[in-house]
Amino acid sequence: MSPDFLTLHPLDWLVVTVYFGAVIFLGIFHARRKEKTDEDFLIAARKLSLVPFVATLVSTFYGGILGVGEFVYRYGIVSWITQGLFYYLFAAVYAFFLAGKIRNRVHFTLPDQIYDAYGQKAGLLGSLFAFLMVTPAPYVLMIGVLLNLLFGWPLWLAILTGTLFSVVYVFFGGLYSVVKTDVLQFVLMFLGFGLVIPFAWKTLGSPVQILALLPPKHLEPTGYFSFQQILAWGFIALWTIVDPSFYQRCSAARSPRTARTGILISIGFWFLFDMLTLTAGFYARVGFPKIEPLMAYPVLGGAVLPVLARGFFVVGLLATIMSTLDSYTFLSAITLGRDFWGRLTGRLQMAELTLATRWALLVTTVLSFGIAYFFQSVVAIWYLIGSLGIPALFFPLWSSFFPSLKIRASLVVWQIGLSGLLSLVWTVAGLLSQTGGLPRYPLNVEPIYPGLLLSAAFWLWGLWKRAA
Repeated sequence: MSPDFLTLHPLDWLVVTVYFGAVIFLGIFHARRKEKTDEDFLIAARKLSLVPFVATLVSTFYGGILGVGEFVYRYGIVSWITQGLFYYLFAAVYAFFLAGKIRNRVHFTLPDQIYDAYGQKAGLLGSLFAFLMVTPAPYVLMIGVLLNLLFGWPLWLAILTGTLFSVVYVFFGGLYSVVKTDVLQFVLMFLGFGLVIPFAWKTLGSPVQILALLPPKHLEPTGYFSFQQILAWGFIALWTIVDPSFYQRCSAARSPRTARTGILISIGFWFLFDMLTLTAGFYARVGFPKIEPLMAYPVLGGAVLPVLARGFFVVGLLATIMSTLDSYTFLSAITLGRDFWGRLTGRLQMAELTLATRWALLVTTVLSFGIAYFFQSVVAIWYLIGSLGIPALFFPLWSSFFPSLKIRASLVVWQIGLSGLLSLVWTVAGLLSQTGGLPRYPLNVEPIYPGLLLSAAFWLWGLWKRAA
C-alpha cells in the first residue's frame, strides 16, 4: 500500500476541476452588484441569516487543516485541548458577552471599535496588530504545500498561484463573495473528512485498535508539553476575542440573536470537525509513523481512499484552507488599506478604498509569503502571531465594550505599543538563542506572558488612576 497522494484518477481530477469552477462562479456571481456601499462590501449589508452565518464562521475559523494534522501527529490528544477546547470556551464568552454588542454598533471592522473607544493613535496601532492577526501566512503555506503535491510545482509558485486563485473573486464582491463560497466549502470540508474515517477504519483497523498502538504520551492530556506551554496555548486561544473575522461576521449578522446563536451552534460544528480530524490524525500517526507531520492528512487520504472519494477528500482539504485564506486575505487588505492607510490619510471614499485595498493585498501577499517561506511550520506561525497580537489587543478591545472598564486613551496607546513590542523582543531573543532547533526564551518564559502582564499592568494602573 503506497501513501502516494499524487496519484489521482481522472474522476478525482474532475471533482477538483468542478470545485475550482464552482468557487469562481459563486464568487463572481455576487460581484455583479453595482454601486456597492461600504456596508455592502465589508459586512454584506448586515443581512447574514443563521445558516450562512454559521457556515462562514465555522469554515473561516478552521482553515489550518494541515497545521492541525501536524499538531495531532506530533503531540496527540493535547492538540484538541490547545487547539479546540480553549477556543470553545472563549467562543462561548464571545457569544454571551460581545456578539450582541457588536451587532448593535455601527462599526464595520474591529479597528473601528478601537478608533471609536480610544481615538486615532490607539486605532492606528490597533490596526497594525489586527493586520498581524489576520495575516494569512499559515494558509498561504498550506495551499502552497497542497498544490505542490498535486501539480509538482515549486513551492513558491504553488503558494503564489493558490493565494491569487483564493482571493481574486473577493475583490469583486467583498464579504458577499466570501460567504457564498464559504457555504460550499463548509459542506465539502465535512464531506471530505466524513469519507476518510470509514475507509481508514476498513484499511488500518478500528479506532480502538489505533488508540492501543499510539505512543503513550499521545493519549495524555498534557502530552509532550509543560504546564506553562499548555497555559500559553490557552492564552493564545484569546485569539477568538481579538480575531477580526469574528468581529466582522457579528457585524454582518441579521440581528444580535443571529450572531449569538450562530456562534453557539458553530461551537458544536467545531467540536464535530475536531473529532474527525483528531481521529484522522491518529490513523496517520499509526499507519505512517515516519512521514513529514505536515503531510499527515494528505498521506492518509492518498493511501486509504478509492477513486472519486479521494477527489472529494482533496477538495475537502482545499475548501478548508481556502475558506480561511480568502477571508483573512480580504480582512488583512481591508485592515491595512482602510483601517490604517485610509484613516491615516483621511481617504475613505469607496474608489480610494478599492485602490488602497489592492495595494494592501500586494503587501499582504509579500509579507505572508516571506513568513511562510521562512518558518515552513503552520504551528510555529500560529504561535508567533498569537504571541505578538494577543497581548497588544486583548485588554484594550475587551475593555472598550464596557464603559466601567475603559481607561484613558493616552494610556491605551502605550499599552498596545509596549506590550506588543515586549512580546516581540522576547520572541526574537528566543529565536536568536535556540537549543536543539527550539527557541530558548529569556527566563524560560513563553513570550505571550510578559506582553500580557505588561498590558494588564497598564489596564489596572489606568483603572486605579481613574478611581483616584
